[in-house]
Amino acid sequence: QLQLVESGGGLVQPGGSLRLSCAASRFTLNAYAIGWFRQAPGKEREGLSCISWRGGSTNYADSVKGRFTISRDNAKNTVYLQMNSLKPEDTAVYYCAARESSYCSATRSAFGSWGQGTQVTVSS
Repeated sequence: QLQLVESGGGLVQPGGSLRLSCAASRFTLNAYAIGWFRQAPGKEREGLSCISWRGGSTNYADSVKGRFTISRDNAKNTVYLQMNSLKPEDTAVYYCAARESSYCSATRSAFGSWGQGTQVTVSS
């Protein structure tokens, strides 16, 4: 399994922005599709976005489309999630996950390696 580490979470006001990072240690990410997920208290883990191994294909959940952007820098072994126009309902723990395939999947169970998560709180 890959070791993935998320960073960049924190407290932000509504309408603000954050950029989350997902970095891998001891493995290169460029052979994996990477997804971002989130889980709010009392709710199911929700898939937000995914990027294929070269970044040529991305997808987004309706809840974040137009506000969040996923990207990757394989030279830095890092995947990013730029989050703009944040809302209180975006408050959750955010996770990145790797799928041992070049391409994304809509199925959470298709992702075999997960990070520990980073807390994002949107509040005034």
